[in-house]
Amino acid sequence: MAVIALILHILAAVIWVGGMFFALLVLRPASGMLEPPLRLQLWDGVLDRFFRWVLGTIVVLLLSGYAMVFAVFGGFAGLRPYINIMQGIGIIMMLAFFHLYFAPWPRLRAAVARQNYPEAARQLNQIRAIVTLNLVLGLVTVAVGSSGRYW
Repeated sequence: MAVIALILHILAAVIWVGGMFFALLVLRPASGMLEPPLRLQLWDGVLDRFFRWVLGTIVVLLLSGYAMVFAVFGGFAGLRPYINIMQGIGIIMMLAFFHLYFAPWPRLRAAVARQNYPEAARQLNQIRAIVTLNLVLGLVTVAVGSSGRYW
């Protein structure tokens, strides 16, 4: 069970962090050549699909992570510091995502639907800032999680 939980945990982290990396460092620069209406409609569709995946990865990360806490470490008292660091950063990432999902994301969708592209662009910039923060936190979490047992 612990091996399956670990594999699912790693795959979920790769999907979430890799998706943010792709969105910020590949799709964002490439979409800049599009006219604002088309660019914002593209982002609306891309984020809609990506956020569904993120919601799924959050469920998998929580379930697999806490399964390992009990199956591998015997509960919270047995956790090594790197696990607590990874857990803390992960919770911050989830809270940042939920803020993004329930605040600027619905405003972006509404602005695109109304064809209010200046407002949609403002909301997309808020989303970009939060995703940038989460990407940095995600990369730190991956580094901590993959190296922590060697500290």
